[in-house]
Amino acid sequence: MFKHHNITITPGKAWTASNGTQHPANWHLWGSEERKKWNITEIVEDTPPDSRLYKWVMDSNGKITSTAKDLDDSGDVLGVKSTLKNAVKNQQGSLLSQSDWAIIRKADKGTAIPSNIQTWRDAIRTKATEMENAIDGASDTDAVAALFVSTDKDGKQSGILYDWPELGE
Repeated sequence: MFKHHNITITPGKAWTASNGTQHPANWHLWGSEERKKWNITEIVEDTPPDSRLYKWVMDSNGKITSTAKDLDDSGDVLGVKSTLKNAVKNQQGSLLSQSDWAIIRKADKGTAIPSNIQTWRDAIRTKATEMENAIDGASDTDAVAALFVSTDKDGKQSGILYDWPELGE
């Protein structure tokens, strides 16, 4: 993002300076001297926080003000914990639905459920329970943030949320 005085200007778009001078859409190709001449400053925007955990706004200078969302429900408004647990339940249901055909076939024709499918379905349920318990056990926003799966620069994975078991052969 760039500014000319209090006007936000966008690379690739023409603009008019405060003195009425019109500038072409390729102004962003100008060198630093030309930008300085026209009082163009680059605004480096702050990186927004995780919207699942924070409410935030960015001001015209790219600075972010954020507030952690409530972890617990308040009246009719779901807190972060309930929202995440609902997401876990939805993902669990979606994963299990992929193999519902085997359960229906068992009920309809008595055909055995393949052991790899039953093992996977059981693992999905176990993992969902672990995720929900971890969410319930998180004491603050940082503890909830640590639950999301992430990989560090050395390739080490941490976190539990949304790290679902794979269906084995």
